[in-house]
Amino acid sequence: MTLHRVEIKGKSVELNRYGYLENYELWNEEIALILAKDEGLKLNPCHWQAIYFIRDYFSKYEVPPSQKVLLREIGHDLKSVKCTRKMLDDFFPAGRCDIACKIAGLPDFFCPK
Repeated sequence: MTLHRVEIKGKSVELNRYGYLENYELWNEEIALILAKDEGLKLNPCHWQAIYFIRDYFSKYEVPPSQKVLLREIGHDLKSVKCTRKMLDDFFPAGRCDIACKIAGLPDFFCPK
């Protein structure tokens, strides 16, 4: 069930009742910014690094990465964008990926709420 749509450059993008994209393929950075704003986040380079890793990981394995996997795989790169553990903890509350996965455009059935 779709609750609302987001208009971006004249294109309508459907979100489900939890605010997740209905179609993973329609994701772009503008949509990520809107979804982040809805979550009260202003995306910084740390977030973008995590978002792109999540999308790449999901494309390859068809499941989202855990916070542990994210830190292990790109931890060294995160230092170059001044990413702190606190920033990632806010992005992955209680070790869950729901906020990060939503902003990255992943389907909600992979993201625990």
